[in-house]
Amino acid sequence: MTLNIWKKTFDLEQLNASRKNTMVETLGIMVTEIGEDYLRATMPIDSRTHQPMGIMHGGASVALAETIGSIAANMAVNNEHYCVGLDINANHLKAVRSGLVYATTRPIHVGRSTHVWDIQIKDEKDKPVCISRLTMAVLKKS
Repeated sequence: MTLNIWKKTFDLEQLNASRKNTMVETLGIMVTEIGEDYLRATMPIDSRTHQPMGIMHGGASVALAETIGSIAANMAVNNEHYCVGLDINANHLKAVRSGLVYATTRPIHVGRSTHVWDIQIKDEKDKPVCISRLTMAVLKKS
């Protein structure tokens, strides 16, 4: 049984509107699904996300992972708090040249001062592309 972990209410339109004039918009990252304990997003693989060899840049994978993990962490704290990235790692497993990649994030740990989020990025054939872990600091608004 899964529990709804969200402490703030958002819809897809709101989440995607907040990406205006940011790197998230430039890379074409879109939040596509809000589940009870996960978020999903997509990112196109094209010239915006390629490295010189014509495959997805590892930094684009990390940008997608940090984006979706950060959104999730900020949805999982009350209005008196916010989250910022503390650490991220990524294991790049497979090259992608075109199409879309799909990122899903779920919490590993949701605590009072830190969160740890697992992010799985897969290709259009559901093959793993990148596995990432994001640690977020939970801060009190002043």
